[in-house]
Amino acid sequence: MAPKSKTVYVCSKCGYESSKWYGQCPSCYEWNTMEEELRTQSAKSSGTQTAATVMSSRAVSLRDITHITEHRYITGISELDNVLGGGLVKGSVVLLSGDPGIGKSTILLQICQTLGQQLKVLYISGEESPHQIKLRADRLNVDTENLFVLCETDTQLLCEYIRSKKPDVVIVDSIQTMCIQELQSSPGSVTQVRESTNLYVRTAKSLNIPVIIVGHVNKDGNIAGPKVLEHIVDTVLYFEGERNLSYRILRAEKNRFGSTNEIGVFEMTDKGLREVKNPSQMLIAGRPRNTSGTCIACVMEGSRPILAEVQGLVTPSGFGNPRRMATGFDYSRMAMLLAVLEKRCGYFMGSMDCYINIVGGLRLDEPAADLTVALSLISSLKDSVVRDDVIAFGEIGLAGEVRGVNACEQRIKEALRLGFKECIIPIHNARTVSAELKKEIQITGVRTIGKAFEVASVK
Repeated sequence: MAPKSKTVYVCSKCGYESSKWYGQCPSCYEWNTMEEELRTQSAKSSGTQTAATVMSSRAVSLRDITHITEHRYITGISELDNVLGGGLVKGSVVLLSGDPGIGKSTILLQICQTLGQQLKVLYISGEESPHQIKLRADRLNVDTENLFVLCETDTQLLCEYIRSKKPDVVIVDSIQTMCIQELQSSPGSVTQVRESTNLYVRTAKSLNIPVIIVGHVNKDGNIAGPKVLEHIVDTVLYFEGERNLSYRILRAEKNRFGSTNEIGVFEMTDKGLREVKNPSQMLIAGRPRNTSGTCIACVMEGSRPILAEVQGLVTPSGFGNPRRMATGFDYSRMAMLLAVLEKRCGYFMGSMDCYINIVGGLRLDEPAADLTVALSLISSLKDSVVRDDVIAFGEIGLAGEVRGVNACEQRIKEALRLGFKECIIPIHNARTVSAELKKEIQITGVRTIGKAFEVASVK
């Protein structure tokens, strides 16, 4: 009997399946995410067989499970190892995502040079030919003998090849080009991406080898494919940065073997990605001197304090509705800070266009940047310069108060290392700073935004 085909609609966000199309997914309530797929239903899958399936595994007591220390492979790029939590864990599945041309394939080919010194690396490409990969490897000075390139898109054949050759590390570039021939949908569809990833995950766990999977992103910046794709892998890494800028930021959105707060900073050069050991110096380099509307913030990215330049511009609006724009800072939080400045501090910006820009492509999500953003806006409004040797950080409440932040001494030490003379911090944090640190740099504790600007501005 010939297999039957049926049409189903699958949500590209959550994987919800339905026999009819919906404008809004009934499960995740996202709009225009239902995609049509054609599936083949065999007699075996139609429910005609009633024989019970025998489980191949059995439940064991937690005390009977032997403890095995996790083994990590060092990639040779310390910034990447830091984001991964210390290296690449055996048997783990890492999903690396980012915009086209951001440097995903470049960094993966670069780590093959170090991994290939002692390990056998299999590089699977569904997008490029072996000659194209060879050209990029020559440009990046990758010439290890243990790097093997395989250009194929059939997931089942590739997993059988991995089982037979048993490489130490596998790189798949990219998952959107992989397909399973038994499925009727085209490569890149929700079903193909989900089932191909599942097959690679089972292969990685059964052979205890790490697999790195490259994933494309859609126009919204999210990983293309179902949301379940991020749940079944062990680690999800995002490459961030503007294509017209040379700096890239690698961030962990999920990590079962380490922290999700660490970031890696890279610079794209003609020889590939180069590590930036001192991102604070990079982000504040070239900042204008004696100019209103600029102030330096210090945020914590994991265990690392990073200084960033915040630029604010307040100018009279030429339209009925003033314009608000924030680059690298949350727009809603900017609107809240503007309301606090008007209501609590008397700085009226209702008829002003207000702009906030974080230099270098960094995004400040921490509330500790509130005070710096407020000072830059006030500085631009009053055309009064904030001193160049001053750094400020602190959270702002709706009552206009400056509230304390964590890791205060780490931020102060980073400012001291880069030559700043004074730190404007919340009064609560100023009381807890050690006496030795107060001797090396001036610490000024403030309770309100107005007091902070009075101290920071040029007299």
